[in-house]
Amino acid sequence: MKNLRITGVPEHFNFPFVLLENEQPLKYQGIQIEWIEESRGSGQMNLALRNGETDLAILLTESFLKDFEAGNPSKMIGYHVETPLNWGIHVRSGSAVKSLLDLKKKHFLVSRMGSGSHLMALVLAKREVWKKEELTFETVNNMEGAKAAMDIGNEGIFLWEKYTTSPMVENHTMKRIGEVPSPWPCFVMVASEKALAEFGDQIFTIRDRVYGISKSISADPDLAKKLSKFYRLDQRGIENWLEETRWKTEAIVSKSELEDAMNTMEELGILNSKLPLERFLTLDRLNLLD
Repeated sequence: MKNLRITGVPEHFNFPFVLLENEQPLKYQGIQIEWIEESRGSGQMNLALRNGETDLAILLTESFLKDFEAGNPSKMIGYHVETPLNWGIHVRSGSAVKSLLDLKKKHFLVSRMGSGSHLMALVLAKREVWKKEELTFETVNNMEGAKAAMDIGNEGIFLWEKYTTSPMVENHTMKRIGEVPSPWPCFVMVASEKALAEFGDQIFTIRDRVYGISKSISADPDLAKKLSKFYRLDQRGIENWLEETRWKTEAIVSKSELEDAMNTMEELGILNSKLPLERFLTLDRLNLLD
């Protein structure tokens, strides 16, 4: 039995992969799907792809494209979530800061340089017209690392998906002072070139089965209750999240949407230049529109 390793953050976005692991659709072909949860985010998962520690990863779009430009030998096989990600902007609960206008320092707590929490700080800085030289960064690994830093008085700004941090906001571990949405679809499925060579069509069978699962659960009237219970999140918050979120259910990529996203990333300094689509997309296994 061969293992096909899939890695993603332990958050509600990735519930279809939890169900995929339970289902094991390739077991009859001698392939065991292993779902690996990585709390340190996309930067760490890019490293896992590079090091051969995973075969398929569910990454933030901006983090993958930046790491691909820097030499990550992997390919995007499709989107996983086609709507933007809403990031909460947080400071420690006891901070005197009540809004972005109160910030004296633009010091960010990030899971890893090149991660979404780092790159979205650049998006926020552009929106707020902050100078790039004002920005400083401190690595804290994950949400728990940010909490630990805030517990000892760190005044840094922490960007993370707002529903995931809601329990910490509600128990006054963190204070949310704003939000910033990603200006592009948020999550992509990325396979290493080694995995594509080893598993071939089976990678795309898995992708398409995930699309089927996502389509099925999107029609489930009890989905909010199930996600709330599984991830220990407030059900009303999950209901709000479901209203603003769409999982991808087809192997379709909009060329214009992706090029617009890369243009924005270039303006922000996330990318040095726009990447040719044929370099990082499995074009022969995607329906490219526009």
